[in-house]
Amino acid sequence: MSNSEKQHFLMETSAAGVARITLNRPERKNPLTFESYAELRDTFRNLVYDESVNAVVISGAGGNFCSGGDVHEIIGPLTKMNMKELLRFTRMTGDLIKAIRNCPQPVFSAIDGICAGAGAAIAMASDLRYATPQAKTAFLFTRVGLAGADMGACAMLPRLIGQGRAAELLYTGRSMSADEGMSWGFYNGLFESDELLEKVVAQANRLAEGPNFAHGFTKNQLNMEWDMSLDTAIEAEAQAQAICMQTADFERAYHAFVAKQKPEFLGD
Repeated sequence: MSNSEKQHFLMETSAAGVARITLNRPERKNPLTFESYAELRDTFRNLVYDESVNAVVISGAGGNFCSGGDVHEIIGPLTKMNMKELLRFTRMTGDLIKAIRNCPQPVFSAIDGICAGAGAAIAMASDLRYATPQAKTAFLFTRVGLAGADMGACAMLPRLIGQGRAAELLYTGRSMSADEGMSWGFYNGLFESDELLEKVVAQANRLAEGPNFAHGFTKNQLNMEWDMSLDTAIEAEAQAQAICMQTADFERAYHAFVAKQKPEFLGD
């Protein structure tokens, strides 16, 4: 298990290539600051070039995921900024979401307790989300006088849970319960608090053992095909699959299948 020196959160990567990012301000329910937004953005951007990481798990310390932007360290200063400064900030928060979506590794969120504002957006941007029965996810931007249209929520949330449900959450800012999130398809599974991280890391390990080069293509196509016609999407997938068929992973998997053995995926 290797540890990376991060100023605003904890990060460690296992020998299996699963990077664990822990938001670590438990006394305040793990809020984000200007600096932690930027460091998270840069971390996910750098994952594009990090072949030692095959999957990522995001969680929060102390029984909560993330309470969003820090009221005193972000929201207060924002009221004193001019338009140019505000746009620089809102583009930076959006860049974090784009970095999560654009890194090739599958990103998991392990959500316990409070998951609000920017925390809810980080969870939304993840590829897979698992939670506890105590999880409360709220896109609460309207509760501080802002639009529900923040960090891609109006584009992504309707695709996850449906237009009407997303509209209600984004207009009202109310919390989505764990049961609602599960039945609506926001969550991929629910686990008790004492087993959440273990279960999610186990899921991440299973993907990390798989064809990671191909996983990157799957994520890329899931992103790109939002804006494609069916014909274009089918052609894009044909090209992606043809590229994957040239990998050593594909050839090894074939020989392992013939020999009735478990394939070894090395991402090459």
